[in-house]
Amino acid sequence: MAQDQEVSRREFVKAAGAVTAVAAAIPAVHGAPAVQKVRAANDQVQFGIIGTGSRGQYLLKHLKGIDNGRCVAACDINADALKKGVDFIGTKPKEYKDYRELLASKDVDAVIVTTPLFVHFPVTRDALMAGKHVFCEKCLVFKPEEVHALRALHLERPKQTLQTGLQRRYSNFYQTVKQMVDKGILGKVHHIHAQWHRNMINKPSSLWTMKPDGEKNIANWRLYRSMSGGLTAELTSHQVDIADWMFGSQPEFVMGLGSLDILKDGRDVYDNIQLIYKYPNGQKMTYSSISTNQFLPYFNGGRAEMGEIIMGTEGTVELTVGGDNPGVLFQPPIAWWYREPPKAAAETSKADAKKKEALVAGATMVAGGGANGPIPIMTGDLNFTGKESFIDKEVKFARRWLTSKGVILQEEQKNPVDTELESFFDCCRTGKPPIANLEIGMADSIAVILSNQAMDEGRKVYFNEIEKMGRKG
Repeated sequence: MAQDQEVSRREFVKAAGAVTAVAAAIPAVHGAPAVQKVRAANDQVQFGIIGTGSRGQYLLKHLKGIDNGRCVAACDINADALKKGVDFIGTKPKEYKDYRELLASKDVDAVIVTTPLFVHFPVTRDALMAGKHVFCEKCLVFKPEEVHALRALHLERPKQTLQTGLQRRYSNFYQTVKQMVDKGILGKVHHIHAQWHRNMINKPSSLWTMKPDGEKNIANWRLYRSMSGGLTAELTSHQVDIADWMFGSQPEFVMGLGSLDILKDGRDVYDNIQLIYKYPNGQKMTYSSISTNQFLPYFNGGRAEMGEIIMGTEGTVELTVGGDNPGVLFQPPIAWWYREPPKAAAETSKADAKKKEALVAGATMVAGGGANGPIPIMTGDLNFTGKESFIDKEVKFARRWLTSKGVILQEEQKNPVDTELESFFDCCRTGKPPIANLEIGMADSIAVILSNQAMDEGRKVYFNEIEKMGRKG
């Protein structure tokens, strides 16, 4: 038994070392150098925010703690939302109702666009033409013709930063898993599954609840196709971007099924969608988003709603982001690594076959052994409670030792939202290309457009079709 325990200890230390060596290679903060607590005003990017509704206020909460940018202007057509946004940031920005007036201000170096989706492109276009750097929340564009127009415009203005809001790209957790994929630690990754499930019946969301006046009320923009890409734009967009990133390519085609079954209140976007994306080399992502149940079958059912599974020939990672929404118990990001059983040796003789048959009775025990996981990646819980199992103690000992050596990061050093915003301002100052750049944002938007088309038309839609869509003539 003592020998078995020592093997277990070695296996876990070896496993933790493989991941943490990868984690250690990732910079703590991308594009954000160490900064002083107080900066001179002329060393900050002076920015304006266009759209101070729910998402705008969320970003302003983060922007308030970031010192390489300063909010000098804010705009919203809703007076109450504008007031809340201005109060959130606390820098007494100049207030505007017409975003074009904000863009005309010489005091504004950059803009953050957090408007409803259907006006992302016109606002971003006008901001670029006004000479501003732009951070635009996903999706970057709404229609096929906007794909071609924004690409052409940005090509004319390469010195202006254009970044899109895909914050998982700025997460140390996701960067670690990406490097595990690239370094072959998970073997050959052929399959990804992702879901984002919500229970809109028992736990209605104010953002997705129908308000008076239907389509005439812009507060209902998520519920109508004239203004929204539905669940595909608001949720799938984050996770199909992860698949693109992990596979290192864009899909060849998408097929899917979407329907409006439960939330029949006048909306015309689907309330549940299922999608399959086919990538080169036989890789696939399957996706599900429903509105009647929030159960997540990852992490032993300990979290709800959203997550991804990255599956390779040598291992699997279950992964999800953290949460920092007001009024919700803090939920840290999680990444659990499961290793596949080692490759079985080929039978070379009848003696080998008989030996294998004799060991079949013990196969279940071996396959279910603790050496196969889960092994937590970058968890911050290293304290001993006295209630740990033997394996839990071994994991904590290994991780405490690796942490003490500076090899392993305990948790996200920064919220990825903070990191992406700091990085944006740094790119504005230095001219460095952003991680979530135009092409990444465009690929994400194209996936949303074509996924909705695949469900609407009930067919397999190829991604190269976008080149002919939305072009005049």
